[in-house]
Amino acid sequence: MKPETRNLKPLTFPALAGTIHGIFTRHGGYSRPPWHGLNFGHLVGDDPTAVDANFRLACAALNTDPARVASPFQVHGNRVWHVTAENISFRRERADGMITREPGILLHMRFADCTPLLFFDPVVGAVGLGHAGWRGTMQNVVGAVVQAMTDTFGSNPADIRLVIGPSIGVCCYQVGEDVWRAAVQAFADPAPLFDRSHGDMRFNLWEANRRQAEAAGVGEIVVSGICTSCHTDDFFSHRAEHGKTGRFGAFIGLTNSE
Repeated sequence: MKPETRNLKPLTFPALAGTIHGIFTRHGGYSRPPWHGLNFGHLVGDDPTAVDANFRLACAALNTDPARVASPFQVHGNRVWHVTAENISFRRERADGMITREPGILLHMRFADCTPLLFFDPVVGAVGLGHAGWRGTMQNVVGAVVQAMTDTFGSNPADIRLVIGPSIGVCCYQVGEDVWRAAVQAFADPAPLFDRSHGDMRFNLWEANRRQAEAAGVGEIVVSGICTSCHTDDFFSHRAEHGKTGRFGAFIGLTNSE
């Protein structure tokens, strides 16, 4: 009998065809309000047994052994972890980027307004995953993952495909002067990344990460264009739900050829 997968609805992308991947919505899990239902966050107040059950559901939906899933402790930085069968772990490594070239290993991260970054190089056969809130974006986590794939696997950035997944959009992401000051240091021309037309200041995470990917030479960039703050019916949003919410999950790996 196939393991229970309930009503899971992961997003998949043609640009990542040839990988095992999915960005899961909040639908179909075991968590109760306010974390309902497919919460992957252990540190948000949810029942840990429900979170663990949600994780197993996702692994079943992806036909993956949970022991073959690597997930870091995310710290809003740009460190990249090269995952292998020898160092695979869950929440022991502190990193906001991950890469692997080993079939059957899945990379996993958790999100609730920050930007999921899914990378695939079909030429050398490698994948990556990144987590970019505004702090990680200012530290160019996109560029760090591309550089790690280049240095570690010999990837040509032009062969890499990147999906910028659902996150808070410029429509909803009001920020303060600290973000502007950081952007001045991180970008040669930060002004187009900010919208001041509403009487406040809003930051465009999607465009910032797209620009950085373009500067790194990434050959194909797909922006999902889904704002998590606008779509709390489908995604967790830390901003829209005032911090009392869960985390949705992103996974990517290479198909096990065995």
